[in-house]
Amino acid sequence: MPAFATPDVPPSAPPAADALPRALLYSTSAGFGGPGLHLTSYQSALAASDAGILRRAVGYSDSQSAIPHDRIRSLAAHPVRLLSGLGSARYYGAKKRYVDWIASRELERGGYDCFHSWSGDCLRSLLVARQRGIPSLLEIPTWHRNKGQAKRFETRSERELRARRGWRAALDRLPPSRQRVLLEYDLADWILVQSTFAAETFVAAGVPAEKIVIVARGADVDRFTPAERPPETFRALFAGALIRRKGVHHLLQAWKSLALDNAELWLVGAVHPEIEPALRECAMPSVKVLGFSDDLPALFRQASVFVFPSECEGWAKVTFEAAAAGLPMIGTRESGDSVIDGVTGWLVPANDPEALADRLRHAHAHREQLPAMGAASRRRVVDGYQWRHFRLRLLHAWARARAGRPPADGSAGSSAFMCFSGSASRSTVDTA
Repeated sequence: MPAFATPDVPPSAPPAADALPRALLYSTSAGFGGPGLHLTSYQSALAASDAGILRRAVGYSDSQSAIPHDRIRSLAAHPVRLLSGLGSARYYGAKKRYVDWIASRELERGGYDCFHSWSGDCLRSLLVARQRGIPSLLEIPTWHRNKGQAKRFETRSERELRARRGWRAALDRLPPSRQRVLLEYDLADWILVQSTFAAETFVAAGVPAEKIVIVARGADVDRFTPAERPPETFRALFAGALIRRKGVHHLLQAWKSLALDNAELWLVGAVHPEIEPALRECAMPSVKVLGFSDDLPALFRQASVFVFPSECEGWAKVTFEAAAAGLPMIGTRESGDSVIDGVTGWLVPANDPEALADRLRHAHAHREQLPAMGAASRRRVVDGYQWRHFRLRLLHAWARARAGRPPADGSAGSSAFMCFSGSASRSTVDTA
């Protein structure tokens, strides 16, 4: 497996204008402007708009002012919104299918020379792009869907779901299936990931390394700034969805085992039902569950260390923001490339509460080390991971797409076009 270098050094300048596409279509089931993926989509569309190559961006909202509104097709008022009562997974699945249908129709009208979309949002569109010879880029927020494991193209449970009939089964099939996502991987000319670990999961699944481009996200270093002085109370902070995949239950277990003096654990983010048993089991006065906050910079400035023990992540945007705020991080390699061990924080194995407790104990006992680590974290973001750096990296990815497809590999991409269990053809995959 090839070694991917963390791309700390950003491009020094944008590509030459004649190296870029002239008419880009960007599509997303998120919106343009706002938190989370909405911010990433906005920054992507902004990069294309500022370079003069954005012909159209398709998404579910337009709450920004920097991009001309006539370049954005908002689906905020479209009928798919009436399906919001189906439950989050089904509703988001319906939104993804609808944005895919709209984007595919845009491509069919012609006039585009590059297509960029997100995993789960674009199977039909990628088929049209391939038929018309339009270079395509597929952005992946986490890892390869198989998560580094060897899996059949279709498992027994997936085959049973596909065979079910009736309206309930149709609703259950609205979220993008693993097969649909694998087909997208094969059809896209380029795959954009956020971290070295994410890239390695694709290579492990047989995707050629030459097809993979690492485009890490960024942070607003003017909004996320360090505190003037460290807090008197040792305060470990986690921010993100409170779910098991992000290791919150391990963090709670580690914290409960320590019983540190003059210390608090702050958990910032929406509480999901799956984590409620761990919250009850580890409830103690030093654990503060703050819920969702739209003022993370203020919370970061009250913390001593950022803790992010995720077991599966692309490279979470919140880790850039915590680093910009001058916080050292205790995290896993599976959560991205945020930690340079011993320099900007400490790496711990995923799903290992004892190792996590050991690093928290060390940080509490050696608080004099934290300011220098926090300064190194911020310097790394300032030098290489601001949003302007993200936009530069994206411009170079689009230039690479325009220059031509990656080298063909006879073994790559075959999984998505294999027969279902050796009997069904690719046409059995529903692209509607």
